[in-house]
Amino acid sequence: MSTPKQGTLFVVATPIGHRDDITVRAIETLKRADVVAAEDTRHTRPLLQHYAIDTPLVALHDHNERTAVDGLVTRMLGGESVALVSDAGTPLISDPGFRLVRAARAAGIRVSPIPGACAAIAALSVAGLPSDRFVFEGFLSAKAGARRSRLQELVGETRTVIYYESSHRVLECLEDMREIFGAEREVVLARELTKMFETVLGEPLGTLVERVAADPNQQKGEFVLMAAGHTMDEDARVGEGLRVFAILREDMPPAKAAKLAAAITGAPRKALYGAG
Repeated sequence: MSTPKQGTLFVVATPIGHRDDITVRAIETLKRADVVAAEDTRHTRPLLQHYAIDTPLVALHDHNERTAVDGLVTRMLGGESVALVSDAGTPLISDPGFRLVRAARAAGIRVSPIPGACAAIAALSVAGLPSDRFVFEGFLSAKAGARRSRLQELVGETRTVIYYESSHRVLECLEDMREIFGAEREVVLARELTKMFETVLGEPLGTLVERVAADPNQQKGEFVLMAAGHTMDEDARVGEGLRVFAILREDMPPAKAAKLAAAITGAPRKALYGAG
């Protein structure tokens, strides 16, 4: 008796707002799959109905992922294909699905991406901030102390930093960012992307906090916040590089210490090595 061909796990991106932002390939994949594993079946069902997709739905969310994964992997090992979707955008990006993808790969099942919308990338593309290097932090903690602690750890990050935030905490989060990053740090707020009330505001934090606080409409919806990276002038960079170089030189040769200090601070390596 022949062994049935294994199925495939398709990781399918869906619209973040506007329903037309779905690819033809995503629609075809959702139609041909044996089952759609959705973060919230009540949210996904209207999307499937809109495109006349009648593939059965099963729930896969934070609360049941551990128990649901084994059953889905068994189905794929038996030859069925599963399409994984989240409520919006690309699955696993601050959404469930990691355990299923990891288990499928461990079982030797093919995992194939069906790319499309992602709120973080869509926001970054219109932010006007450096996009060659960036950091994605997802959702900061709902607890004020933990949120501020994480922001403090990121205050010196030189890359653009991307956060997700909810309407319940967006103003509080911006206020924390102003306190920790300073009123002059540029932050871009992208709200309700691809939807009717889409807004993209880019201003120094001091101005942005006041603007959002004064307009309740700018506190509604789904948010992507992007903070410009920390910058130093050349003299400050060299000064920081020398400080780091002095510490590293205690435990390693000058050339290696200069190279590492330059990588950490962005100071010219020759300037640091010359000081040694």
